[in-house]
Order: sequence, then structure tokens, then C-alpha cells
Amino acid sequence: MRFENHFRLFSYAAVFCGFLSLWVSGSFGVVETGGFLVIMLVGWRLEDSRWQINERLGTVLIVLAIPVYYLLWRFRFFDFASSEAMLPGILARLILSLTAIKLLQRKSDRDWMFLYVMSFFEVLLAAGLSISIGYLAAFGLYVFLMACTIIVFEIRKTGRQISDLSSSPSTISIRRVLGAASVLIVFIALLAVPTFFMLPRVGGAGFGGAGGVSTFAGFSDTVKLGGTGRIQQNDEVVMRVRIDGDPPESIRWRGVALDNFDGLSWSKTKAALNEPRMPNERDLIQVDVSRRAEGMTVQTVYLEPLDKQVIFGLHRMVGVQGNFPILYRDAHSSITYQRTGTGDRVSYKVLSDTVYPDESRLRSDRSAYSGDLKNYLQLPPQLDSRIAELAERITSDKENRYDATRSIETYLQTQFGYTLEQKAGGPDPLADFLFDEREGHCEYFATAMAVMLRTQGIATRVVNGFQRGDYNDAADVYVVRQRNAHSWVEAYFPETATWVAFDPTPFGGQTSESAVGGFANSFRKYAEALETFWIQYFVAFDNQEQRSLFVSARRSLSDYQTGLSSGLSVLQTELEAWWSQIRGDDGFQGTMYAVGIALLWIVGIVLSLLLIGWLARKAVKLKVWGALRIRLFGRRRASVIEFYERMQSVLASKGFTREPHQTPLEFACEIGMPGAVDITHEYNRVRYGEAPLSAAQLAKIEKWLKQLANSEQN
Repeated sequence: MRFENHFRLFSYAAVFCGFLSLWVSGSFGVVETGGFLVIMLVGWRLEDSRWQINERLGTVLIVLAIPVYYLLWRFRFFDFASSEAMLPGILARLILSLTAIKLLQRKSDRDWMFLYVMSFFEVLLAAGLSISIGYLAAFGLYVFLMACTIIVFEIRKTGRQISDLSSSPSTISIRRVLGAASVLIVFIALLAVPTFFMLPRVGGAGFGGAGGVSTFAGFSDTVKLGGTGRIQQNDEVVMRVRIDGDPPESIRWRGVALDNFDGLSWSKTKAALNEPRMPNERDLIQVDVSRRAEGMTVQTVYLEPLDKQVIFGLHRMVGVQGNFPILYRDAHSSITYQRTGTGDRVSYKVLSDTVYPDESRLRSDRSAYSGDLKNYLQLPPQLDSRIAELAERITSDKENRYDATRSIETYLQTQFGYTLEQKAGGPDPLADFLFDEREGHCEYFATAMAVMLRTQGIATRVVNGFQRGDYNDAADVYVVRQRNAHSWVEAYFPETATWVAFDPTPFGGQTSESAVGGFANSFRKYAEALETFWIQYFVAFDNQEQRSLFVSARRSLSDYQTGLSSGLSVLQTELEAWWSQIRGDDGFQGTMYAVGIALLWIVGIVLSLLLIGWLARKAVKLKVWGALRIRLFGRRRASVIEFYERMQSVLASKGFTREPHQTPLEFACEIGMPGAVDITHEYNRVRYGEAPLSAAQLAKIEKWLKQLANSEQN
């Protein structure tokens, strides 16, 4: 392939990678994608033809494109997109249009540079639209191809500057270009990676994380019963959570707690009583009182953009560590934060006291409730009397709050069915659920249990959050999705001042892990692990993650130093023991034993050095390294000079040395050896004719070199 075709191939590939990075972010539909790919193919076919757009027309089209897109925005042509995604979407389409015009134009070096700049802007814009593992792959491919493109572009430009176009390079070694680009990227990475991990970033992703702000169908700061339809199961990721150490037996990610029920929906009272909490000198925000000096469960949460500024974690959250200037804790132990930007990812650590008081202590709790808990005993004014009667019948033989709570939980779990169909409705959906439909989703079960317990004088509240999610053992994280949204109940035990979680939803509704198996599950698991790594160390790498990385590095270095110090101590002890034997501390027999050990070590070291020296001399004599290099890299054109230099070395050992005024062929003909003449012909053909060496030709050259070497020995 001609040099110019190689140059265009690299250039078009770099432009395509810029488009690919935007396509991965979901910026373009099928029509736009297909249209741009067709333009790329047409532009490639029209290169060096009279059908290309001339420079003047191309400039006019580019100048007109900007006001055209302004008018389209002005007349709300792009109103199909959300307001947050509209501006970057318009900018992406404008850049793509300018690129398409240039592809169809007759191009100078300045036009190629324009295309490279546009592709760079596409990659930069895509970084703000979607930081995903797909973008990582597109970005890596773009960096590699752009490095190759710049190398070829400079070769082409320099060739034109040195001489006329007809004598510019006609061919190019693709291997050399790819190798040079690889070395360049490795060198850049060696400089950039340490700098990257030393400079913290925020957890957001520019214009949005995974495609904008998510609104969760199953999670809200209110719960409304009634209506018909079906709850949609959405696999969109909400958060990824890593738990340090052993996880607790029951995993639920607590969000908000609701205490007021009007018969149709749950909401929060005392919403205005949000207590601001500020970080201490360790950037830890204490949100509750710790009852234990140690044994806290630490979770690292990578939260996707969402429309509720809620801190999720295991109950009971005691401290939060992250890039939060302030947190707010309400009267129901729910933690919220201030929005720092639209669609930002958030990463933080949570310290939770997940240990509940012993069951025997909860059973013995008969303390009266204080007056400030009356909102947790509130009932709607028109509550169906059958609900209280049912609760009384279930708990009639229970002598304490804990057993009564467990009995209602068990009753709902075993006597009712779980379904995503929203069937119960009417003016009293709770009664319709309990006495008619007898099946529903988690919000009905949580509501039923909370209300039934309140009729028996037990303080309760409904909690909205998420189930544990899918555990990914490759990444050691719990991947929580929208379909994992869940509601459960917390009951209060005053003697220990503890809110204890109960889940009345049947077990079929409590476990919603993915049922995909086989190869698809394995692929998904490792892709998710790679995505988690990307988010942890690139997208959400803030000063908190930076500190954690430095702590891990310092711990590893400390472990290495400890191991090295321990090894040196053992060696010192052994030497001291050996020296004491040499001195005769263990008698004559001990001294002789120590001398024998020393002699064995000396003999072993000497023999090892002699063996290494003999092997090295043998390798040089047999030309092992040269043969290995030819075996591994024998197809490279770089072997041209190497095989001719080997021939000169063989001839020099026979007393034949080329004079400075002799050409290689004159020198070979003067010697009169057929092998030397044949090798010189191959050398001239490849060295000055730029012809590559085939495997068969390399084998012949090796045969001629061996013949020259053998003739030297005769």
C-alpha cells in the first residue's frame, strides 16, 4: 500500500474514533450514525478525485453551519432532548457536521489538522456526556491511533519540506509506526499516571454520569398506595458498594424513613428539623452516637446521579466521610447532602453500627414510650377497624413488643403473595390489600405491618431504600439497581433506644438478584468489575480515594519493609550462631561443622559462577543470541544491516577487510567467494531498493553465512 493511503487510513481511523467516543455516550441515533458512516465512506472514495468539494465551498459551508445550528436551537428543533443534555447534544452535532464537511473536501495539511482537532473535541465532549467503560475503550483506541496518525503526518510533512512530492516516501513500515506509537504512549503513561493519581478529581462527570439524572420508580421520599398497573423492573445501576471485612447477615441500603400515614400515602413530619453536621479534622462527619469503640462496618459507596440527595448505607449510620461541606440529619435518622452540581456522581464512605441488641434484651423491653414518639403511633382517622382486630388476633398470645412484631412480620410473609401488579386500590387500598387481594408489592407489606403494629401501641416507621443487589465477586462490590428498590419497617425499643429493622415482604420479593447464568453472566460480571475499577480510580477519584490509595501503598511498603527487616534479622541470627561455632563455643565438633558448612557454601558459589561463565561463553560461540533474535524478529527489515555485519565479521576473521574506497559489491567480487557475493547482492537489493526480506530469503542468507563460517575452519 502506498504511503499516502497509509496516511489516509490512519487519519480516517482517528476521525472515526472521535465519532465513536460520542456514539458510545448515546449522543446520536440510528439516522445520524448511519449518515456519518456513509459520509466517511464517500469521503474515502472521493479522495484525489474531481468530485471533492473545493476549499472555498467547504469554508462557506463551515461558516454557515454555526448560524444554522443557532437558528435550529432558537426555534426549538432540539426540544426532544432534556434541557441539561440539549446544549452538549447541539455541540456534538455541530462538531460532527463540521467534520463531515471537511471529509468531503479536498484537503491540505491544514484541513487534516482541522479534522484532528474536531476529533479531539469529540473525545473531550464525550468525557462530559458519559464516563463509562465503553468510553474508556474508545478513548484508549483514539489515543493509540492518534499517536500513529501524528507520526505519519509528520513523516509526510517533513518529506514534502525536504524534497519535492515525487521523492517523498512511497511506502511506510506499519510495524515501525505502531511500535513508535506504543513506545510513545507508554512513555506518556509513565509520566501521566503518577500525576493523575496525585491530583484528585470530583466525583461528577461533567454534564452527567451515566446519561443524566435518574429518577427512581421504586424509591421516593413518599409512598403512595392505590392505583393499577405494573411496577417496571429497571436494570439501571443506582450505586456500587464495597463492604470492608465480613458483611452483616442482613444487607439493606437505608435511604429515608417516613412516619406519617394518611390512609393513602406515607410522608415525613418534622421535615424542617434537619440538623446540620460538619466534618471534623479527619473529614469525618459524625451523624449519630457510636455505641461501640470498634467493630464498625465500613462501606464505600459509588452513587450514580439521582434526583434525591440521599446518603445510602447500612443501618445504623454513625459517620460519613467524603467531599461534603455539610450533611443534614433529620429526626428519622435520614442523611441528605446539598447538591453540588447537576448530575454529579458521588462517592463516600459510611461507618455503620450494624449490631442490634440481643433478642433476649429486646424481649425484656417493657419501657413506656416518651411523648416525642407519638408521631410514630399516629393512625389515619378513617382506619378500617378490621385491621386492628387482625393485629390483635395475631399478637394476642405475645407478651412483649419483640415477639408481637415478629409474629406480624411472619404472618405477612407466609399468608400473602408477592406481585409487581398493583391490584389493591379504592378509597382504602390497605384494607383492600389485607382482606381482598391478599397480594401486592413491598410498599403494601411495609404499610400493613407498620399500621398493624401501631394499632397495638408499638412505634414504627416505614423505610425506603434498596435491597443488597447483585454481589460481584470479581470486583468485590454489591451492584444495586433500580429494580432493587425496597420498603421495610423499623420498630422502636425504648430501653436500648434502638430502631430495629423488620421486613414483612415474602422472601420471593426480598431477593431480586439477576437470574442470568452461564457465559452471559460471566461476561457481565467481569464487565461490571472493569466498570467499577474505572469509576473508582478514574471517575470518582477524589481526595478521599487518593487518601485511601496512599494508605494502601504505605501499608504495602510497610509490609515489605517489615518482611525485609525480618529476613535480615534471621540472617543476622544465623551468622551469629555460625560465628559462635567457629569460635569454638560448641566445642571442636561444632567448629568443624561450621567450617564444613562454610566450605560447602564457597564451593557452591564458585561452581555456580563457573557454570554461568561457561554457559555465557557457549552462547557466544554458538551465536545463540543472534539466532534467537533472528527467530523472533527475523522478518524485520532492521535485520538487513545485522546479517551484512555478521558476514564482515566472518570475513575479517579470515583476513579479508573492506577498504574505505570499496563498495560492498567490489569487496565481495575481489574476495571471490560465491556466498559473499550472494549475500552482498541481497544486501544491496534490500538496503537501497527498499525491498523486504521473506522468510525463504532469510533462510538462504543463514545458509550462506554458515558456508562462509565453515570455509574459515577448513
